[in-house]
Amino acid sequence: KDETDAQQKEVGDMQHRAADNEKLLQELSKAIIKMEKTEKTYEELSELDDLINGKTAGRNKITLEQFVQAAGFDGIIAAANRRLLPLSENRFELVRHEDPDDIGGRNSLALDVMDNLTGSLRPVGSLSGGESFKASLALALGLSDRISSLSGGISAEALFIDEGFGTLDENSLNDAVSTLLSLSANGRMVGIISHRRELQECIPNQIVVEKKKSGKGSAVRIETAI
Repeated sequence: KDETDAQQKEVGDMQHRAADNEKLLQELSKAIIKMEKTEKTYEELSELDDLINGKTAGRNKITLEQFVQAAGFDGIIAAANRRLLPLSENRFELVRHEDPDDIGGRNSLALDVMDNLTGSLRPVGSLSGGESFKASLALALGLSDRISSLSGGISAEALFIDEGFGTLDENSLNDAVSTLLSLSANGRMVGIISHRRELQECIPNQIVVEKKKSGKGSAVRIETAI
């Protein structure tokens, strides 16, 4: 009887341990399922993090920020080319620089220029003074057009251009002035800072700054409807 009682007690203890182990097994199974889901989420987020930070296996490892900037820059370039083509008599188009060996996208916002006359792509720095001014003007206008076209109620209502006209020949100057006057006619304020006599003769409203005869200071006067 004593031996039977002892064995029954041992069986009872085993049953209690088995019940506890069964409970632990169920908790462990749930934990394993949760861990597997967490590992899967981690792998997805890790891949996304690598993509955002330019750590993917591809050759051009650019960050998401650089990618978004480049995409936005492409929109500005497209708008700028709509201005540059007529200014350059359809000769020049701006192109975002692309280099397969540019690891890290250091030059993702650099510019090249397509010369439609020669059919060649060359650095934008190879443009002459007058050509460079046209490209800069087209970029400024393209940026303004792009901002105005986007939602959000932001409008670039004023544009100021400081010099640069001295590098233009007569035909190029006329084209540039015609473009700026058309902007002004559409309700946008365009300010030009220049010493060229040709501009003074065709701009109707002027703020004229002249050095005083005494040589001390300058005099300012406003002229309209010239």
